[in-house]
Amino acid sequence: MRFENQVAVVTGAGRGIGHAIAVRLASEGARVASVSRSEANAQRTADEINAAHAGAAKAYAVDVADHSAVQATAARILEDFGRIDILINNAGVTRDGLSMRMSIEDWETVIDTNLKGAFSFTQAVMRSMIKERSGRIINISSISGLTGNAGQANYAASKAGLIGLTKSLARELASRGITVNAVAPGFIVTDMTDVLPEQVKEAILAKIPLGKFGEGEDIAAAVAFLAAPEAKYITGQVLAVDGGMVM
Repeated sequence: MRFENQVAVVTGAGRGIGHAIAVRLASEGARVASVSRSEANAQRTADEINAAHAGAAKAYAVDVADHSAVQATAARILEDFGRIDILINNAGVTRDGLSMRMSIEDWETVIDTNLKGAFSFTQAVMRSMIKERSGRIINISSISGLTGNAGQANYAASKAGLIGLTKSLARELASRGITVNAVAPGFIVTDMTDVLPEQVKEAILAKIPLGKFGEGEDIAAAVAFLAAPEAKYITGQVLAVDGGMVM
């Protein structure tokens, strides 16, 4: 049990990659704060974890784009669990469209959720980790943040911003025993990607050297490694889990 007695906060835990991460960390002994904008989704993940590991999870509903609400939620988590050892900033949204036609609302929604949300949650748990002189912060970026992607200027900017945030925080927190890293998923099969037209999926598949799409568990495995004691000498890094799309 690599994470026995440790507390992990996973945002966007209600479905997809976040759900897979929450379940994986719980399976290795972590107590999990399942965070989602949807109370029902957050509770569903917590219930699944508790069915396998009684008392290991609690659900929290919050919109990570709301800075004040994030501060209040983090305070509740600290009160409920007593500590936070691992923070996974996974919550994210898309509002795709060509830049020329993109509304400022779609720009701000994506930046506020994907980038500001990660900053808000990190700031909210930072003092607790500094006090313990240990911690793991892992931001879920994207290969879009490494390469850009037409029709996703807002999303790519938010995910590239996460990489800059990761490296800056890694430098700030290293002396306190806290590591900060990012995972950049490629094309991962989730509810959001399932709705893409088949021709779009085929075009993407042709760009993946391993010849297949990834699964949420692939990202969860990378996160579990970076959160584990074995990764204590790794910080400020971006791990692409993409079947070779970016190399």
